[in-house]
Amino acid sequence: MQVLKNVSINVGRGEVVSIVGASGAGKTTLLQIIGTLDKADSGKVVIDGQDVTSLSERELAAFRNRKIGFVFQSHNLLPEFTALENVCLPALIAGRSMNDVKEEAMSLLRFLAIEQRAGHKPSQLSGGEQQRVAVARALINKPAVVLADEPSGNLDSQHARELHELFFRLRDEYKHTFVIVTHNNELATMSDRQIVLVDGKVGGGE
Repeated sequence: MQVLKNVSINVGRGEVVSIVGASGAGKTTLLQIIGTLDKADSGKVVIDGQDVTSLSERELAAFRNRKIGFVFQSHNLLPEFTALENVCLPALIAGRSMNDVKEEAMSLLRFLAIEQRAGHKPSQLSGGEQQRVAVARALINKPAVVLADEPSGNLDSQHARELHELFFRLRDEYKHTFVIVTHNNELATMSDRQIVLVDGKVGGGE
């Protein structure tokens, strides 16, 4: 079954783009292909000037670690590690030392207003706090693009609104690029641009 059909999109540096559409339209599949978690049958994906379709699996894993940040609906924090340690993990995987990256991680937690929760484990954090830790983890390697799949799906309306505003603050402060799959109309409307998928095709916003 063909999920996506001749989809071609361009996202500029520092842009916040939402991908919207009905369930089954191919939104998550598109995000996974952009994020190099899935491979398309044809075409190419270029991120920060690199055609990722030409990379080996090992090269792809290293590229993903350095250039792509992920924020998922379920947070995916490791329960045995503190908030600070969770944020540091991608940088440690990239070969940096804890001493080298700790202050950067604390700076991100400070910017996200959860510095005081740095020593707490995920089970001790609220849903909104866990999501902020997940955002900090996505940003620690200064990625070329941050991909978010229904990032506010498990949050109440207040925390969802705070998260949405946070994305734009991060873009303004650090010039991060965000591509966000969402069913949240408020977030979609706030975005610089909406890409609407209809039955696997770009149906508007391009």
